Amino acid sequence: MSGLSGNFLFLVQRLDWFSLIDIGLVTLLFFAILSQFRGTQAAVVLRGIAILIVIVAVLSGMTRLPAFSWLLRTALPALLIALPVVFAPEIRRTLERVGRAGWLRRQRAAGGLPTRVRAVVTAAQRLAERRHGALIVLERDARLEDFVETGVRLQADLSAELLLQIFYPSTPLHDGAVIIRDDVVMAAGCVVPLSSVGSLSPSPERTMGLRHRAALGISEVSDSVAIVVSEETGIISIAHNGRMIRRLDAARLSNLLSAFIRTPNVRSPVEWLRDRLGLPSRSPAPAPDAALPPNEGEGHGVG
Repeated sequence: MSGLSGNFLFLVQRLDWFSLIDIGLVTLLFFAILSQFRGTQAAVVLRGIAILIVIVAVLSGMTRLPAFSWLLRTALPALLIALPVVFAPEIRRTLERVGRAGWLRRQRAAGGLPTRVRAVVTAAQRLAERRHGALIVLERDARLEDFVETGVRLQADLSAELLLQIFYPSTPLHDGAVIIRDDVVMAAGCVVPLSSVGSLSPSPERTMGLRHRAALGISEVSDSVAIVVSEETGIISIAHNGRMIRRLDAARLSNLLSAFIRTPNVRSPVEWLRDRLGLPSRSPAPAPDAALPPNEGEGHGVG
């Protein structure tokens, strides 16, 4: 016990300002990585890797097991090489967020925001009442031109009536996604990537419908916001940043859309860092971090 306290005092005496800054930077780095994986299946894998590293460190320090310690130390580099493969989607998503990040961001079509939100909310509410399935994608900073090309280009003025007509079950475009840029319906019947969430694990999300997985998928590869209406239950959901919030009424959907779509004209370094770390904002608007992980809520086979 005295040896442990002596080592602790020795470490404390050697601490200086550079050591504290070093520890703070490492802590901030790990916190940023964990916050990016929070609420995803990668968090479970990351937790398992951390436990494995601790076991390796403990067992490799045992002098009575030289062969086993050598095997563990030899296998550790292979584990580090496998990390980019295991976390490839999360790494790509993080790099895309960094590439889209900026302290100065211009707000596009700010004047049309209430009209856009009102049209989408009205259409989603009516579609839910009629049990008509729908997938509506609202473009933000990242252009979705590649996905627009997969559908039928419309470039029509946004209205609730147009969305209701597109997603009517007998129309040829009702199965795909509608992509909206500002106040314009760019295309309908678009094909968007499916999320891998639930496809590799025996969880309730395994029965998630294609629309819900597509909504999660487009929100994972871009900063867009996707609204889903289940044709089985009429439940309205919203996907943003790889997470989904379910069971929304018209009022909450309107608040969340306004919070997700609206971006400030000028962002301070503190706000930029808070957004990158996933910390709650101080603004009175509904915070996007209220989103639940996609494995919370109900899953449906058709969506």
